[in-house]
Amino acid sequence: MRKWLLPEYIEDILPAEARRIEALRRAMLDLFEVHGYQLVVPPLLEYVESLLTGTGHDLDLKTFKLVDQLSGRMLGVRADITPQVARIDAHLMNRKGVNRLCYAGSVLHTLPAGMNRTREPLQIGAEIYGHAGIESDLEVQRLMLDALRLSGIAQLQLDIGHVAVFRTLVRKAGVEAEAEAELFHAVQAKDVPALARLVRELNRDLRNALQSLPELAGGVEVLAQAKRHLPEYPEISQALAQLRAIAASLRDAGAQICFDLGELRGYHYHSGVVFAVYADGWSNALALGGRYDEVGKAFGRARPATGFSMDLREITAAAPAAAARSAVIVPHLPRDVALQRRIATLRKAGEIVIVDLPGHEKSRGELGCNRCLQRINKKWKVVKWQET
Repeated sequence: MRKWLLPEYIEDILPAEARRIEALRRAMLDLFEVHGYQLVVPPLLEYVESLLTGTGHDLDLKTFKLVDQLSGRMLGVRADITPQVARIDAHLMNRKGVNRLCYAGSVLHTLPAGMNRTREPLQIGAEIYGHAGIESDLEVQRLMLDALRLSGIAQLQLDIGHVAVFRTLVRKAGVEAEAEAELFHAVQAKDVPALARLVRELNRDLRNALQSLPELAGGVEVLAQAKRHLPEYPEISQALAQLRAIAASLRDAGAQICFDLGELRGYHYHSGVVFAVYADGWSNALALGGRYDEVGKAFGRARPATGFSMDLREITAAAPAAAARSAVIVPHLPRDVALQRRIATLRKAGEIVIVDLPGHEKSRGELGCNRCLQRINKKWKVVKWQET
């Protein structure tokens, strides 16, 4: 085996892509900051008990685990930063009112989420704690769309669901945990034949309601269809009212708004509205989010929470290619005071200035320079440069 090979679905990020990712990360964090979101940097490792609190079985399977040589306890390499931020809100900041936090960092997954997906996403996101109304859901949805627009991706589609609909139906049906898991997978996969088989023993109203979930996907008209097809349980009526309010509020969001009552991503983690953003020509969701009030409760403080996260690597792959930045090549004259001042001025203005180190004349073309500094009338001036 070649010593320089990396594990499967783990890869280096080379300069061009790294520059795009870093520029987008900075722009997004700046956007979050002007909206009042404070940056936190959780650790890469935590004790498993803390890392997986309130997150359900799915995250447990994604998490790499190892034994701490100092304590003998089991550690986990984070597979999602959101639970860590919930812990920070619950136990370190102890605020009574609304708390807005954001983050950016690597996470690690035991298995890739799909074909051509990395096991080391660069996760960035924003969360609101302490507010239970749809106003905070709307705030993070708008912020998420604004953040994605920074990448230059056009024609965004925001898909919105509500896990309370499915959760209420299975609770009213009184099914066992194993049967609930089978129903969950059938609805999530929109497997209509499997769903019909699983619900055939239920009463007619619940059977029809569960079978209708995969079909309740589309524009705002879906909410009217849901009102006709679903039982008038208070929890479902409240969920549909929230979705109608969101639909009305996002008319000017600049994205196509769709609803999918069969969308159960994060079912064991989220507690209310869930949402995802897609773009034309890209099959994977670019951003995921939703309400997850249960996680704060699991940490000992029943704090309502909502937020979103995205993978910077995924976004830059889906975004239009950026033009390469040009650079200025300058001669290696460290004692030329005027030249050094000119170099400093250019760099302060944001220009890339590369010193032509001695002995590498034949490889200047690798530097990516299209301009140079030349002494003209005793002044160093930027002129067009072509390698000779």
